[in-house]
Amino acid sequence: MKLNYLDSSLVAILRGITPKESIAHADILYSAGFRAIEVPLNSPKALTSIRQLCQHFQAKADSCVIGAGTVTDSKEVEDLATTGAKLIVTPNTDVTVISKAKALGFYVIAGFMTTSEAFAAIKAGADALKLFPAHVLGVAYVKALKSILPPMIPIWAVGGMQVDNIKKFLAAGCSGVGLGTSLYRAGQTIKQTQDRAHAFVHLLR
Repeated sequence: MKLNYLDSSLVAILRGITPKESIAHADILYSAGFRAIEVPLNSPKALTSIRQLCQHFQAKADSCVIGAGTVTDSKEVEDLATTGAKLIVTPNTDVTVISKAKALGFYVIAGFMTTSEAFAAIKAGADALKLFPAHVLGVAYVKALKSILPPMIPIWAVGGMQVDNIKKFLAAGCSGVGLGTSLYRAGQTIKQTQDRAHAFVHLLR
């Protein structure tokens, strides 16, 4: 399954969001221009939030993808298959999780740091790679990776992405970035989410 709308370059990571808050914040993100929203599984009642968001955006299924992050075992993948989620993002390179997710039809962005992990993830079927922590490894590291990894495999930079550095990572060859605490912190207001979302989208436009 190919999700062309991940080409929006920005994935919103709503770590810590609750089911009660999820739709309101997701609507703000969608209105700002975000087309991929991830709820990490270590958020409160994450499966409930993901299921709600999938149902809420069902009419926009061709333009907004809902997924789960911090997916670390196959049982979690099976649970997610009942929610309507289309995207799985892992924090590490676990070939069992990647293979299971692909078998169930998910688009998989697999976490990696080394070239060995990257090639293992690709071999297991990952659609894209998540470089973490990107801000620690730096732009030069991305350029070195791009010189040896298959050019058709997208790399997403996650970890420390800010308004002042995402353009550098995109210029270095990343297909997109995942925005965590720079975009959303647990408990923040709708207005804060709106202001931060517009700042990132405005930067890219």
